Amino acid sequence: MRILVIEDDPILSDGLRVGLGLAGWTVDAVTGCADARAALAVARFEAIVLDLMLPDGSGLDLLAEMRGAGDTTPVVLLTALDEIPDRIKGLDAGADDYIGKPFDLDELAARVRAAARRSDGRADPVLRACGMVLDPAGLKVVVEGREVPLSRREFAVLSALMERPGVIRSRGELEDRLYGWQEEIESNAVEVHIHNLRGKVGRARIETVRGLGYRFRIGAP
Repeated sequence: MRILVIEDDPILSDGLRVGLGLAGWTVDAVTGCADARAALAVARFEAIVLDLMLPDGSGLDLLAEMRGAGDTTPVVLLTALDEIPDRIKGLDAGADDYIGKPFDLDELAARVRAAARRSDGRADPVLRACGMVLDPAGLKVVVEGREVPLSRREFAVLSALMERPGVIRSRGELEDRLYGWQEEIESNAVEVHIHNLRGKVGRARIETVRGLGYRFRIGAP
């Protein structure tokens, strides 16, 4: 999952980027409303962590602007404004969840996962398909009852494929899940990860659709 963090405190922003990265996500971070608008114009994110008090405007105004434009990206507000009226105002403005500072990173990660899961229309916290179980919280994959070790990026590719079995994911879509803005994209990274995944979960489960991309095969043995 690719996440956008909108937070002006550099220490907290770096901590979120590292901490959520260790939870298995690709994290991009900006410090204000203007940069957030620019980011949202050029990239798709599975979730957003948004501070309310930003140097160039209000996070609530940015949220209202997003919702008014039809942007349904899950948003978790992260702010020092943690009184009940603040929470009500934030949730009524279109936020999917609200967590006050100081906060526990594991709880924030769980709330982001839950918001993204609801947005995707899933009730089950794990992904299940063709004898496989993928646990986003535990970063674990079990194939036919056997846990299979994956690298962080292999896990990200497999997650993208299993979220929508049978749907083709282009190379560009998968690269977006793997790399943030400050990371250099390796020319054959997706192909390498697909090759490694086939060796670990079975070749029949991941299909190449020539010229279009890859998909998780429905009904694969």
